Amino acid sequence: MTVASRVGRALTSRHETTRLTVRVHPRAARPRHLWDGGQLELWIRQPPVHGVANEAVIHEVARWLGVPLRSIRIVSGHTASTKILEVDTLVELPPRDGP
Repeated sequence: MTVASRVGRALTSRHETTRLTVRVHPRAARPRHLWDGGQLELWIRQPPVHGVANEAVIHEVARWLGVPLRSIRIVSGHTASTKILEVDTLVELPPRDGP
């Protein structure tokens, strides 16, 4: 399934970019993620102070998608737990986690 076929409220693609909604849970006991096909839930250990958690979010999403760090940026939600990230390239998203 291509990214273009997954266009929706949480995920859109346009002009060679992909936007992704991420719900962040800082100060987690262990890092993990859950992808429901429309939103990524991301648990990180870093606290939400001085941009440390935002850097961790970018790092984890880049690792999850297999893209360079420089290709991801936060376009909305810098100080919120729900963020919109933009990836500079169209990417094939992993299949939905869980049942």
